[in-house]
Amino acid sequence: MASIANLGVGSGLELSSLLSQLGTAERQPLVALEARAKSYTTKLSAYGTLQSSVSALQTASARLSSLSLFQGVKAASSFNTVLTASAETTAVAGSYAINVSQLAQAQSLATTGQASASAAVGSGTMTFDFGAVATDDVVGSPTFGQQYFKSDVSRSATVTIGTNNTLEGIRDAVNAANAGVSASIVNDGSGTPHRLVLVSSQTGAASSMKISVVGDAALGTLMNHDPLGTPTMTETLQAKNAQLTVNGLAISSATNTVSESMQGVTLTLASKGDSTLTVARDTSSVSSAINAFVAAYNGLLSTGAKLTSYDADTQKGSALTGDSTLRNLQVRIRGALTSPQSGATGDFTMLSNIGVSFQKDGTLAVDATKLEAALGANMDGVAKLFAGSATDTAGYGKQLSALALSFTATGGALTAAADGLTTSIKRLDKQYDAMETRIEATVARYRAQFTQLDIAMSSMNSTTSYLTAQFDAMNANAGK
Repeated sequence: MASIANLGVGSGLELSSLLSQLGTAERQPLVALEARAKSYTTKLSAYGTLQSSVSALQTASARLSSLSLFQGVKAASSFNTVLTASAETTAVAGSYAINVSQLAQAQSLATTGQASASAAVGSGTMTFDFGAVATDDVVGSPTFGQQYFKSDVSRSATVTIGTNNTLEGIRDAVNAANAGVSASIVNDGSGTPHRLVLVSSQTGAASSMKISVVGDAALGTLMNHDPLGTPTMTETLQAKNAQLTVNGLAISSATNTVSESMQGVTLTLASKGDSTLTVARDTSSVSSAINAFVAAYNGLLSTGAKLTSYDADTQKGSALTGDSTLRNLQVRIRGALTSPQSGATGDFTMLSNIGVSFQKDGTLAVDATKLEAALGANMDGVAKLFAGSATDTAGYGKQLSALALSFTATGGALTAAADGLTTSIKRLDKQYDAMETRIEATVARYRAQFTQLDIAMSSMNSTTSYLTAQFDAMNANAGK
């Protein structure tokens, strides 16, 4: 069968243009579906923006709903180079003069020098005990008044030295045993420079080391260390407790982290010296949380204004102009914030009582001076205003957090609205695909019909041309 490469060539008609116009006409319903899908997508994006703002308000509100926020205590050192401190809610407010006269220190022992770190020393078993030299003060005891090494039996450890019995091998065996000691080799630059250095893993006077060796004499000569006998190792650092005074009261600690000296306060000692420690209610964290809450509310207000704005010039609204879900959210949040909390005489019942008030444009503003005064004078009252008590649902923080969640949680109004739009968009996508398939089939049918028309007219034109030529020839012969 004859074919036409380009529509209209055979017939001389504008069939290609006509087919394009018919296709455009057939696709008009798709244009309408695209417009609907675009409007749904725009609204869905707007709901996503709104949900983010509501979630931000929920997060800020939830923080204010926790009583622990208002029970926070802050400890500040006048000289952080001497000590730093952290405080728990049980800490007692006050000012404390602290003098650190000694830092806790771990004991360090060094062996006699060896000519080579890789030469064999000897095999055997080393037992590490940790404790301190004490005096028997039990009257009537046979050893009354005598000194002995009081060890902590729970910390005793044994290290076996086998065939790898060089200084390096001893170091590696000690470190691998996790015996409460770290070992290293130091070169002191002398004729016998290699010395094994052992450092207790714990600080404090009760972490002195006693080392007992069973095995080769050479290993014993090198490593035996009895604090009450003739030491074979050199004590390069003495085991010491931290020594400090708090308001004149002497305190000793096995570590530089001191948590028993002051109720609810942990001190971290850094150097010797004096420092004043101030323990007070943590008003700054509460103030920051309240300001964050105000910012989150104002952010939600701004988001709502943008999503519902109307352009008078173009006479077009924004994605959520007139949206009932957003309007309901705004009304309920404003209502919750303007409803007084219950309270006894002298309690804070409104946000304005602590310096948080509504402005003419509907936003909230914080009077920093009034807020700080309220926090300093009645922190418990501010806590009740936002967090209520452990047994009720009162408090702006609790109420706003619950309200925000009721909109954004699964099944909430905002979530349901967004889910509904998502379902509609999917349904439109299916309608679009089905309609596009039908349109493509229709246009293909038009194309086939136009092709047949073109072929038929091309054939007719060819026949006309042939007959015309024959008649012209006949007429020419007759004229002769």
